[in-house]
Amino acid sequence: MTRSKALDRLEGVFAEARRRSLIGNLSFAVQRAHSEGFLRALWLETVDGPVLELGSGGGLPGLVLAVEDQDLHLVLLDSARRSADFLRWAVEELQLSSRVEVVNARAEQLGREESYRASFTVVVARSFGPPAVTAECAAPLLRVGGRLIVSEPPGKDSQTTRATKALLPRADRWPAEGCEKLGLTPELDIREAFGFAVLRQVSPCSDRYPRRPGIPAKRPLFSQEPPAKPTSR
Repeated sequence: MTRSKALDRLEGVFAEARRRSLIGNLSFAVQRAHSEGFLRALWLETVDGPVLELGSGGGLPGLVLAVEDQDLHLVLLDSARRSADFLRWAVEELQLSSRVEVVNARAEQLGREESYRASFTVVVARSFGPPAVTAECAAPLLRVGGRLIVSEPPGKDSQTTRATKALLPRADRWPAEGCEKLGLTPELDIREAFGFAVLRQVSPCSDRYPRRPGIPAKRPLFSQEPPAKPTSR
C-alpha cells in the first residue's frame, strides 16, 4: 500500500478507534499533527533499531509513525485486551504487519523479558502516566544510547508555532537525580505547537527495575513537584 493510500485509510482507522472510545474527540488533523511532532523528535537522530510505544491505546502516535516512516519497526504495547485487539485489526487494515508488532502485556512485565529488555532504540509515550512511572517502565526497555520521547503538557509557550529548544526538560517533572537511578539523563525540551521531553539512556538500567506491576505508580522513584503558585500583587 502506498503512503498516500495508507494515510487515507488511517483516518478511517482512527474513526473506528473513536467509536470504540479508545481515543478522544479531537479532529483527525490535530491528532495527526501531534503524532507528527513525535516523528520530528524521532528524526533528530538516525533511528537504527526498533521503536516501542508505551500504552498505545488507540494507536496514537504509533500508527501514524508507522505510516509516515516506512523504515520504522515498531512494537505497540498495551495492557488492555480491547486496545490490543483493536491495534491488531488496525495493523492488518493498514498492511503494517511485516514491521509492526502488537503486544498485550504490562510494561513492567515486558521489561523483565529477555527478548525485549534493552532492545529498543527509542521508546515513545503520549499519555502513559506520570514522569516517574513512564521513566521506570521505559528505561529497562531501552538500549544504552537510546532515547525516551514523551509528550509534555502544554506550558505558557504552547501556542508557539516555530520550534524552539530549551537546554533540558522541566526539572520539576524530570529531576536529574531521580532519572539517574534508572540510567536516564534528561537531554532536550522541544516546544512547538506541542511539547516533548527527550531523555537519554546513558547507562544500563539496574536489574532492580522495573518493579512489580503497579508498584511504580504506588511508590514512584521520584516526585513531580506541583507548579509554583503565582504570587499575589
